[in-house]
Amino acid sequence: MKDYGKPLAVENGLTARSGRGSIGEQWWSRRFIGVLESFALGTRLTRGRAYARKGQVISLEVEPGVVAADVQGSRVTPYRVRIGLKKFSRLTWAKVEVVLAEQALFSAQLLAGEFPRELEPVFAQAGAPLFPGRLADLDLLCSCPDGAVPCKHIAAVFYLLAERFDDDPFLILRWRGRAREDLLDRLRELRGDALEDEDDDETPAIDRLAEAEAPTVLSASLALASLPEKAPSGRKRAKPGPPGGDAVTFWTAGRLLPLPSHPDLPPDLLLRQLPAPGNWLGGAALVGELAETYREMSDRD
Repeated sequence: MKDYGKPLAVENGLTARSGRGSIGEQWWSRRFIGVLESFALGTRLTRGRAYARKGQVISLEVEPGVVAADVQGSRVTPYRVRIGLKKFSRLTWAKVEVVLAEQALFSAQLLAGEFPRELEPVFAQAGAPLFPGRLADLDLLCSCPDGAVPCKHIAAVFYLLAERFDDDPFLILRWRGRAREDLLDRLRELRGDALEDEDDDETPAIDRLAEAEAPTVLSASLALASLPEKAPSGRKRAKPGPPGGDAVTFWTAGRLLPLPSHPDLPPDLLLRQLPAPGNWLGGAALVGELAETYREMSDRD
């Protein structure tokens, strides 16, 4: 049975700031609403928007993995709404944080309380999309008798949630499982800021970690740097590749120790530490292929 009655008035309910038109002022809240409206939910979103503007939502809390709210409908007892979204795993967050820490601009913007648009593709490339890509990504529950999912009560919470995101975009990350201060503290640690007062060491934390667990990770960089940009004259090859002597030099120039395995380190970290080889050896395309191979091997593990 659907709830067609007139909703009971709410005193001091949460009311959307937007009285007309679209809801959402910042790019992230507009992106969130845009995703929801792309699901073609029809009048349910329209009625939910009216509920949000009328102040029918009594409470709204964002916790890791779930948004919980109470919405007043036509019955005396408010309806309980739950919007679940999968939290990112600790490993996924560790990968994302390392990538963000490697980008000084992103780190500075986040530490300053900003939420740059470029964050969305960063998360997507790490296999951790910020926003739900399909309706099935959301676990939607409402205690109302309406069998439609999402109902207007859930839709009302969607719109007020977008305005909460306007006020504090870090709530999006909290919903995905990472509190604002935990994220910022981790970025400071990875950027090395936490140790500046002790030893004035500006080396990023990921490099200090590698140095601490594997004292010598040097020869690969030196060997690549020493390889010639062009193949020695007089030699013919059917396709690009180092001659046998250079390959031997590469593998025997020094100790090619692997970086330590650690959940905070991306699988292609060693490649990031090395200079790109010359075009005759494969150049940036070779680095890209190796990085993809490393990631695939890491996923299988």
